[in-house]
Amino acid sequence: MQEAGPHFSFRLILFTFVIQNHTMADNTNRPIILITNDDGVTAPGIHNLVEAVKDLGDIIVVAPDKPQSGMGHAITIGHPLRMNKVKIFEEVESWQITGTPVDCVKLAVDKLLKRKPDLCLSGINHGPNHSINVIYSGTMSAAMEAAIEGIPSVGFSLMDHSMEADFAAARIIARQIVSKLLATPDKDKHMLLNVNIPCGEIELIAGVKICRQAYAKYQEDFDERRDPRGGKYYWLTGEFVNMDKGEDTDVWALNHNFVSIVPVSIDFTNYTLKKQLEEKWSKTFLNETV
Repeated sequence: MQEAGPHFSFRLILFTFVIQNHTMADNTNRPIILITNDDGVTAPGIHNLVEAVKDLGDIIVVAPDKPQSGMGHAITIGHPLRMNKVKIFEEVESWQITGTPVDCVKLAVDKLLKRKPDLCLSGINHGPNHSINVIYSGTMSAAMEAAIEGIPSVGFSLMDHSMEADFAAARIIARQIVSKLLATPDKDKHMLLNVNIPCGEIELIAGVKICRQAYAKYQEDFDERRDPRGGKYYWLTGEFVNMDKGEDTDVWALNHNFVSIVPVSIDFTNYTLKKQLEEKWSKTFLNETV
């Protein structure tokens, strides 16, 4: 066998360099997907979401270290936050944060990611986030924070509060939605979708409906109790009341076994009322005597 000469060695080194740099270029072109939730980093929902999309891009999980349901858009300002790397997801970088879901997004963008992710996914929440729930939901607030930062975002929720819930259908729906978004090059960078998924097998789901948020609320009832020292304390209870009979709402869709997708705006302006007040009030304030 003839001994390889210096020219062969040089060509081998050059070939290896080209291959390595080609791989690195491919990696940098892969979409970055930030995943968070409000049920905590160990919740089954976020594990199912990671499983559903982990081959669609470079995944990073940044989630609360404990359940943070109902935190809405709260942020931590009264004490420091701590961030610890954890090995919970196989071959997926993951961090747990001692703060709220919104804190998780803020820290991920500011301290962990070298560039803004291509998508932020929040969930899969254990329980619905339809109608008025979008205001209270830590799941949706995390996605909304990302949308404010210019990151297209989706909040996913399953209509089942159980920690033993079957996420098989939710995984399929989440993957389909994420695949569609990644294949859409001109999507709004402030896009925010609220996706709720019915319980049951995928064959039982009637389809997908693009909806508006139903007009509904909770009729609260605080259960008053007493501790061993006689002091009063309260548990929040209540009943969900849907006052919207429209067939284009998320509540209607879910009641009829459809997946509901509601495009959500981060602009809270009431434009109808704005126009009315401009017409009635704008020219009178400085000319009136109170």
